[in-house]
Amino acid sequence: MNLQESGEMYLETILILSGKKNAVRSIDICEEMGFSKPSISRAMHLLKDGGYLDIDENGFITLTDLGREIAEKIYERHKVLTALFVGIGVDEETASEDACRIEHVISDTTFLAVKKHMKEHKIEM
Repeated sequence: MNLQESGEMYLETILILSGKKNAVRSIDICEEMGFSKPSISRAMHLLKDGGYLDIDENGFITLTDLGREIAEKIYERHKVLTALFVGIGVDEETASEDACRIEHVISDTTFLAVKKHMKEHKIEM
């Protein structure tokens, strides 16, 4: 499975929810993302088939090592880009929304340069 932006968003959401809850189920993802149960169910099975997550017999969802690696990468990008945008005067909500769009397409090279710039200019990440 070639992971697209939507797949990355699901993995990131599972990562965030797993930090808030002991167990993550499809319904939690539905509520967090505002998508229908059938849409989430289909996506979870595609991600499971792709090796990004596991679903146990009780419907609890956990990230595999590969899924966690991708989710953490995307989530780091989200946090860093949000901080950068807030640091240059963008309101928190707009900064987060823009970071959410950019985090999926920014190159590793550019992202590393952003982090370096923020560190050099002491912008909190």
